[in-house]
Amino acid sequence: MSAVPAYNTKTGDEVTDDVKDLTETTVDYVDDDNGNGHINREPESLRGLSDEEKQRLEKKLVRKMDLIILPIVGILYILNYIDRQNLAAAKLQGIMEDLNMTSTQFATAVSILFVGYLPFQIPSNLLITRFKRPGMYICTAVVIWGGISAATAAVQTYKQLLAVRAILGVVEAVFFPGAIYYLSAWYPKRELGKRLAGLYIAQQFGNAFGGLLAAAILQLKGVHGIAGWRWLFIIEGSATVGIGAICALLMPEYPHNARVLNQLERDLAVWRIESESGAAEGHEEVGILKSFGMAMKDPKVYMLIFMNMMSQGQGSIANFFPSIVKSLGYGSTLSLVLTAPPYILAGILYYFLSLWSDKRHTVYPLILMCIFVACTMYIIPMSTTSLGARYFSMMILPVSSVGPQILLFKFLNLHLARPVAKRAAATALMNAIGGTSNIWASYLYDAPPHYFKAFGTLIACAIVFALTLTFYRWFVLRENRRLDSGDLAAIEKVKRGGVTQEMVDLGWRYEMFDGHF
Repeated sequence: MSAVPAYNTKTGDEVTDDVKDLTETTVDYVDDDNGNGHINREPESLRGLSDEEKQRLEKKLVRKMDLIILPIVGILYILNYIDRQNLAAAKLQGIMEDLNMTSTQFATAVSILFVGYLPFQIPSNLLITRFKRPGMYICTAVVIWGGISAATAAVQTYKQLLAVRAILGVVEAVFFPGAIYYLSAWYPKRELGKRLAGLYIAQQFGNAFGGLLAAAILQLKGVHGIAGWRWLFIIEGSATVGIGAICALLMPEYPHNARVLNQLERDLAVWRIESESGAAEGHEEVGILKSFGMAMKDPKVYMLIFMNMMSQGQGSIANFFPSIVKSLGYGSTLSLVLTAPPYILAGILYYFLSLWSDKRHTVYPLILMCIFVACTMYIIPMSTTSLGARYFSMMILPVSSVGPQILLFKFLNLHLARPVAKRAAATALMNAIGGTSNIWASYLYDAPPHYFKAFGTLIACAIVFALTLTFYRWFVLRENRRLDSGDLAAIEKVKRGGVTQEMVDLGWRYEMFDGHF
């Protein structure tokens, strides 16, 4: 059936131009209790249900989604971080000596992963929107990068290590932006924050578990004449291959075609997303190049990219965390064990950070708070050699340095609501270009124990991040004032920044920046 525009029955004005599927969803213009009109696109299958029945069905649906989707994505993210960060653990067990590497060469081996990882996120996230089974696409990448990680055990020279790490980065580029996009296709904005926090909690537990696992695996040093760091890559890479293959069989598709849901649940899952940002959200098709172009024309994308660049610069501490902890004076194995508590604490605090953000519907003051705490923690190791003070700062740094990234990706998915392909492109651009900080930041972590160059640079990143975030807040609040004004010329200016007419009709606004705790 061809697309038919819907009209405001009061004024006769057209309110949307992209009604795509009238076979499943009818379009009405209805009044709420205050006399304000809005579009009703609720599926016919849900209109016969009472509010109590809908709430009961939605609660059951969300529980099913959480029990199936979140554990799978969380496990895959743990594997993603273990396979990416195990080089830092291998440094403590002789990889530099075995491959005759200098400190600068090791930093290059760390950073070269991002040379492949960052640019390939963009085409990958544009491609994932074209797949009917995004879960299979993601899990296939997991299996491939697990094999590549295991193959790292066979390298004999520094150049071979660089080649393997660069290829590993290309394949791992699929996962993180793909997972962000995938979750945003399933969860509406009121639920997305806690699920994104769950992803970062998995990241931190992956870091913690990776350190403990590395400490255990490295005890195999010399078994069958194989170095401990080689066993590390063999075991962790092989585990990734097996778990990735299993997850490929279990990971659902999109809400509209998920086989784990019945038809009524599919209708509700799609409606939950459509009711926030328009009916096209569920089935809108935008070409790859067009979606990329739409993202590039949105000024918010550039600010988000720059903020993520500063935030990722702060988060680069994870790439060298075992070495930083070892600067406290402990041996290699104990240093790996001591990396676990800070990450476990970070995972716990991430949950409460996101819970508070959802409860108070805010991100701006929370990010500023994290930035202030991080700056304080950077100063401690620069100014003292006290073991207690330095380890205290190590305990707090993971959550304060990386925590803002949860909130960045949360409001990216709220502020770039339509179309879904544009959101996918923007997510990849933000993580790819923003992640370039990991390349140059890899060369900062020398001259222990104070690491003046590294921590001084991270303080500068934090300050610039805070200033940019404050400007972004002014920008989106100005856009909201234009939307509230009712002035057609002002609204047209907002639409040029990516807001659609249908979103205007739905009363959509930029959220999370009212500044209240």
